[in-house]
Amino acid sequence: MLLFVLAIQTPLTAGIGSKDSRYVGGTASVKEMSEGKTSTADEKAFMFKYKGGKLMIPYDKINALEYGQKSGRRIGLAIAVSPIALLSKKRKHFLTVNYVDDSDKQQAGVFELGKDIVRTTLASLEARSGRKIEYQDEEARKSGRGN
Repeated sequence: MLLFVLAIQTPLTAGIGSKDSRYVGGTASVKEMSEGKTSTADEKAFMFKYKGGKLMIPYDKINALEYGQKSGRRIGLAIAVSPIALLSKKRKHFLTVNYVDDSDKQQAGVFELGKDIVRTTLASLEARSGRKIEYQDEEARKSGRGN
């Protein structure tokens, strides 16, 4: 029984790692739900590197940034392991980047960020793009700014 619980627990709690990212959707030619790494280390462009390629968004082409969260209960884990898991919440962090491409067409990308990279990513994007982050609500503002 213990082996069964351990075997099923991993897929039920699987998500992106705390330092990873996921392209949720948008207008780029990246496959939805592609997992990879985001980086603000380049001085000229925000990068999302995933299996099969990379998406580069020049900071000077970004015209809006939005950050929000979605929280939910760990229902799958509670069913498989213990109802006590219902007491904990999982929180997902979403960044929307609106930008203009090389053809002057408006584009957008929605990224899920791992919890350990949220604050540094947001701060770096604000500094490098010159755009203020728009927060979806007060809870997102607290989480994104560390207040």
